[in-house]
Amino acid sequence: MRLTKHFLFFLFLLLIKQPIVAATGLDSAFIERFTHTYLIEKFPSTNEEKVRISVARLDPRIVIKSCKIPLTANISDKNSTRNVNVKISCDESIPWKIYLSAKVEITKAVLIAKSTINQGDRLDESNVELAYIAINRIRGEKITDTAIVFGAKAKRRITKGKTISKRSICLICKGDVVTITASSKVFTIKTQGIALSSGNINEQIRVKNTRSNKIITPRVKAINQVVINL
Repeated sequence: MRLTKHFLFFLFLLLIKQPIVAATGLDSAFIERFTHTYLIEKFPSTNEEKVRISVARLDPRIVIKSCKIPLTANISDKNSTRNVNVKISCDESIPWKIYLSAKVEITKAVLIAKSTINQGDRLDESNVELAYIAINRIRGEKITDTAIVFGAKAKRRITKGKTISKRSICLICKGDVVTITASSKVFTIKTQGIALSSGNINEQIRVKNTRSNKIITPRVKAINQVVINL
């Protein structure tokens, strides 16, 4: 019984001391962790994007006052996604705030050249791979789906590490022999043609029908295959 009373008294002391610890236990390490957690929630990673966050160390000479209410954090909308200034605030009757700088690097999954691809080379798993590239290095629309890349030809030389874009490849290139599939609700016919322009999946290109010599504008369906509705 006596031991139980001592234990309960000790537990009581812990409970009444806990709020005091929470109020006065702010230090630079806590503020830095708090900032890091805030930025992780602000810039979450996804399947397509990865986020790497690094928070600058606080000047150890800064004296951090206690705060009896939860801290708040926010960043200005004017901040870039690369370099941010985070404001940590205590909104008590006598408020205070601290600013921390941090770097937020967002990388996106895109297809790049695993090795240098020369003009006219076919793209496949031997020379193309998926990699995460910083978004500030990505220009224009990039490709992530290998289904619309593998089998295509390079329109120009693509050096190792460069991102693959639709402008740099063609699933059907000018001068390629293509199969034209013309279909209606009641019939389908196939014939041969010559591509007069280059294009990628679902894009319209100019094709000359080698049988009739007519020029048509079918859509690219696959490698060396175009379709047109009658």
